[in-house]
Amino acid sequence: MEASGRRPRLLLQICLIFSTLILTFFSPVVRSSSTPELQILSAERRVDLSSHIIRVSLTLKVENVGTSPASEILLAFSPAQVDHLAWIKAGALVGKKRKKSSLPLDVKPSNMLDGPNGTKYYSVFLTSQLGSGESVSLEVLYVLTHSLEPFPVEISQSESQLVYFRDSAVILSPYPIKSQETSFRTPTNKVESFTRVEPTDRSGTELKYGPYEELPSYSYSPVIIHFENNNPFAVVEELVREIEISHWGNLQITDRYKLAHAGARQKGGFSRVEYQSTQPLGGSASFKHLLAELPPRVHSVYYRDDIGNISSSRLRIGAKKSELLIEPRYPLFGGWKATFVIGYGVPVHDYLFESADGSRYLNYNFGCPLAETVVDKLTIKVVLPEGSEDPSAVIPFQVEQRLEKKHSYLDVVGRTVLVLEKKNVVPDHNSPFQVHYKFNPVFMLAEPLMLVLGFFHLFVASIAYLHMDITIRKS
Repeated sequence: MEASGRRPRLLLQICLIFSTLILTFFSPVVRSSSTPELQILSAERRVDLSSHIIRVSLTLKVENVGTSPASEILLAFSPAQVDHLAWIKAGALVGKKRKKSSLPLDVKPSNMLDGPNGTKYYSVFLTSQLGSGESVSLEVLYVLTHSLEPFPVEISQSESQLVYFRDSAVILSPYPIKSQETSFRTPTNKVESFTRVEPTDRSGTELKYGPYEELPSYSYSPVIIHFENNNPFAVVEELVREIEISHWGNLQITDRYKLAHAGARQKGGFSRVEYQSTQPLGGSASFKHLLAELPPRVHSVYYRDDIGNISSSRLRIGAKKSELLIEPRYPLFGGWKATFVIGYGVPVHDYLFESADGSRYLNYNFGCPLAETVVDKLTIKVVLPEGSEDPSAVIPFQVEQRLEKKHSYLDVVGRTVLVLEKKNVVPDHNSPFQVHYKFNPVFMLAEPLMLVLGFFHLFVASIAYLHMDITIRKS
């Protein structure tokens, strides 16, 4: 009996030892003594809600209170924020108050396991290690999309649009914060309701939470702000841009848009009479104009849809940029969509250059030319001249790449197409990118030779036809 009683106790001890080993080696909560210990001395967050694209500015002063140096600082985001995070950058603030400048730092998704409640991390890599007792000031900017919830979800033609925004009054961080405050800026003074987390202060279009003192890590205090936002909720569900390079002097760009109004859906029918009679207030949540910023020296600009050419557009060409103000065939209300094409040409020598090694590269702008627009899926197809080899792209952020073939007129083997794809694109992505490729100048003679051979065969066939006797004679 005594031997049989010892077996369960022995098995229990083995299980306890095994579970302790698992927790020691695999638990993300347990830290090594050499892990840097950081704390945030002060934090200030400013959230701009004036558009459907939410821009957040975060200023942090971080101190190393441990004994080991730190080479990176973690930024924490809730799972909902990570799903809507479109763009992020960080910089170290250097210099005195009046002459402060920002030194860019690398920001990448962290490989750490998720924190409490599914918290995700991004790592900010410092240019030099932060020693014990030292501090550094950071400025973080990030952009969120599809984060405003229309409520009510359906409105009539003349109603204003109200939206919800859900966030936290305090800053989510893996480090304790000694002092922090958060401010939200709304587009108008009309705020239906908001969550109070004292101290809370509202003045005009600004809603301020804090300051809050001595908050532990992973503090979270949910708030909901219900406010008016009648700015255009312009979302391009898909944009396909084709850039066709010709070494004969022209760069042809064709943009195909699938545009949608992502705000509150329209309730009831549309009255053109009511819309025109109540301008400029009628249909306050709708939009009927879009501004596209095009390169300078554009030519052969066209704007059309499936029906045909749309004449309601105005083009202004400048020395640094060109502006195309377009008007769809009808104003866009919530849930409405429109498809159209914008095409234009630019001089190729403004964007195509030759490297020292003899290869060529295209330097053009990434992103969508429409102002304050979210692009759910952007596809850029760079059509290289026939005979191009070894194409490669240099882009300041991560995109998906692949190669295709396209056959056009007078092509023999087809043209190489470098396809770049990116989702959740915002105006902050509008930055130059380069496409490098090798090209043998002999291929420039291919099309002229094909034309010459074509005309030569035509003339030979004509001469042969004229000298042939095809009359029918009696034998």
